[in-house]
Amino acid sequence: MRAVFIGVIALTVGIAAAGCGGASDQKAGAPTIVAGFYPLAWVAEQVARPGTKVVNLTPAGAEPHDLELSPGDAQTVSDADLVVYVGGGFQPALEDAVAQRDGPSLDVLRPGESDPHIWLDPVRFSQVVHDVGLALGRPAAARRLEQTLADIGTLYRRTLRRCFSTTFVTTHAAFGYLAKRYGLTQLSLAGRTPEAEPGPKEIERLVGEVRASGAPVVLAEPLVSTHLAATVAREADVDMSYLDPLEGLRSERLDAGDDYASVMRDNLTVLKKALGCR
Repeated sequence: MRAVFIGVIALTVGIAAAGCGGASDQKAGAPTIVAGFYPLAWVAEQVARPGTKVVNLTPAGAEPHDLELSPGDAQTVSDADLVVYVGGGFQPALEDAVAQRDGPSLDVLRPGESDPHIWLDPVRFSQVVHDVGLALGRPAAARRLEQTLADIGTLYRRTLRRCFSTTFVTTHAAFGYLAKRYGLTQLSLAGRTPEAEPGPKEIERLVGEVRASGAPVVLAEPLVSTHLAATVAREADVDMSYLDPLEGLRSERLDAGDDYASVMRDNLTVLKKALGCR
């Protein structure tokens, strides 16, 4: 962590200088930030100085867990002024590329955090915004975005404090931080990657757990197959809806103006209905 911190301080000076330069600096190229996947790219775009190039390595509509780097991607990582990523094996190919680069990189996962899905807790994600703001020498811009996340967190807290049920069923275990923050219980059909495929006996067990939980809805995901969620929902005789783990947004949603903040609010609407909140 110390090497990363020193590199980030150096980057702060470098990007600030680039932002104040003239035509010669423009010829040298805009500073480039590489983000592992959508939520981190969104933060970088909101916080970085105008003119900074932000590269999201995960294509729109793709699962970040599945990220593989082309030679061109690896070169982009190597050349970036800053790489922002989630460690802990969330995107192994990117972590390998980061280990081979000389420039500063910011792993937003804290020591001891084994679950990478920190962005789904707006309070925890605010710390990521703070750290990116420090890295880029843009604390004021970071504070504005932190306030947006604080407002979302307040909305979640107020909406979820009086609910008929406190258990919600998800496709994979992405919402643990959110559940803990707001006093809920997440019942997941798979592990921390959405590709997990339980066998028949496991599905039978899951159906029993969903029935026992009293949850009226199984929440599928927009970017992965709904087969498992639909099967469990059908066998447990409950409805199926969608809850977005925000690992990426499809191009059409981005084009329509959706972003992290709007999807988090949409997710709250889904949870409010699923949990019977007043």
